[in-house]
Amino acid sequence: MSDTLRESRDAVHEVFKNRNLRRINLAFAGSIIGDTAQGVAAAVFAYQHGGATTVGVLGVVRFVCMAIAAPFTSLLGDRFDRKRVMVTADLVRAALVVAAGVIIATDGPALAVYTIAVVTSIVSTSFRPSQAALMPSLANHPGELTATNVVSSTIESVGFFAGPAIGGLILAVANIQSVYFFNAVSFLWSASLVLGLPSKRDRDAARLTRAGEPDADAGITETSEAEKEGFVREVTAGYREILRDKNLRLLVGLYCVQTVVAGASLVYEVAIALDLLHTGEGGLGILGSALGVGGFVGGIVALVLARRNRLAFDFGLGVMFWGAPLLLVAAWPTMASAVIAMALIGIANSLVDVNAFTILQRLTPDAVLGRVFGALESAIIGGMAVGALIMPLLINTIGLRSGLVVIGVSVSVLVVLGVSGLNRIDDVALAPVGLDLLVRVSMLSALPENVLERLARGSKSVSVDSGESVFREGDAGDLYYIIESGVAEVFIGGEYVRTLTEGDAFGEIALLRDVPRTATVTAASALVMRAIERDAFLSSVTGHGETSDEAERVVDRLLSAR
Repeated sequence: MSDTLRESRDAVHEVFKNRNLRRINLAFAGSIIGDTAQGVAAAVFAYQHGGATTVGVLGVVRFVCMAIAAPFTSLLGDRFDRKRVMVTADLVRAALVVAAGVIIATDGPALAVYTIAVVTSIVSTSFRPSQAALMPSLANHPGELTATNVVSSTIESVGFFAGPAIGGLILAVANIQSVYFFNAVSFLWSASLVLGLPSKRDRDAARLTRAGEPDADAGITETSEAEKEGFVREVTAGYREILRDKNLRLLVGLYCVQTVVAGASLVYEVAIALDLLHTGEGGLGILGSALGVGGFVGGIVALVLARRNRLAFDFGLGVMFWGAPLLLVAAWPTMASAVIAMALIGIANSLVDVNAFTILQRLTPDAVLGRVFGALESAIIGGMAVGALIMPLLINTIGLRSGLVVIGVSVSVLVVLGVSGLNRIDDVALAPVGLDLLVRVSMLSALPENVLERLARGSKSVSVDSGESVFREGDAGDLYYIIESGVAEVFIGGEYVRTLTEGDAFGEIALLRDVPRTATVTAASALVMRAIERDAFLSSVTGHGETSDEAERVVDRLLSAR
């Protein structure tokens, strides 16, 4: 266990050693603290000018507008430079909160302040999807990507407490407009850090290194196709990608289950503290603290469990433990059980966020990654709204304790029903067929793990009967082959040259030199092969320095041996 914890600590340390990941996470810290502090300031202003009803209406309007806007604003991260989208979001939010602060300081119209609060929330929905979609191009390998998601999740958990705390402190010693001016500083801090990330050109080159597909930021291939689509299809591409892929459907579906419980928690936390345990506001604060501590510990748990390479299964456990601990409170309604339950839910929250983001980043095509995160954000907000509506109905109809049982059992049953699909994601989607074969090919072995995963996921099985040709000299080259089983023979000009067996690869000359096939390859026995498409092969091999050099050596050696 000590070795595991030390390696997990080293993984987080590696994230902060990576200059780009350090900058993007510190920028996210500024963004989330600014968002949450601004929310507190807006709520206090609304309460002073219209009471609790105005606070509630403002909150509903903000969440509804964010849910509607997320698919549209996330499109920006797939159509434009993600770094530029994040910087623009920060600068626009900074300008808006300064304007709100000036309006408050000069006793301007309250409606203008409310409007700015809503617009600022809408602009914020473009930042997180772009940040999440940008991180895979900044991470050097899947383990580092998981670690940076742990860091981001921890920052988010801490930010939800730190932002309001800082806002409250400023309110205690100054005034509302001072909170808004502080928000502007936090957004400018975020923008300055994002500006230090690699340029668009450098990220394009990095994407060619790390992914076997064109980069959305580069505006090529998939993005060019998207430009031909109608605006509605572009905006809904994230939803369509989720619906198209059964793995993403399951993942997002269970994530929505968790967010419904998260929405319900806004109600049941208060009801547990005030009505069930009669501990007053102090008890509510203790439960909130337990949730926060659990969230911090959950980041460490997620990183330790990631070593098992069962990200999807552990994600399912996280979803289940959003509901199961509620059964403990229902059966044993004491402060101790409630604190334990909140701590477990906090751990589960980090486990869900870290693993879901990592899986989405590894499975989703880069060209629609921002929009998939936008669709997810919209679904999260919608799920929380549903949960916040359902919980009062349960309390009013069957009571709090029975309502907790309904939630706990329902979530657990849904996760159990999805276990086989989660195992499929771990066994097939995250460890695709053919990956072990690709790793053994000298030309490909130096590629980053996530590149090899994408190549394996995109490869296909090709079978050739004994005596049949795989391809003939002079044919156009469209595939790169790796033999899984069987024997093949190579002929040049009709003369035998060599024999290929399991693990041997061929077909690279025509692809790398853009020439017709230079030899005929015939199956000496029944052949089963993995085949990689030309574009995926070229973008991966030529974009990675060590692999490109090895490829050139292989080609030169084969040509000189003729």
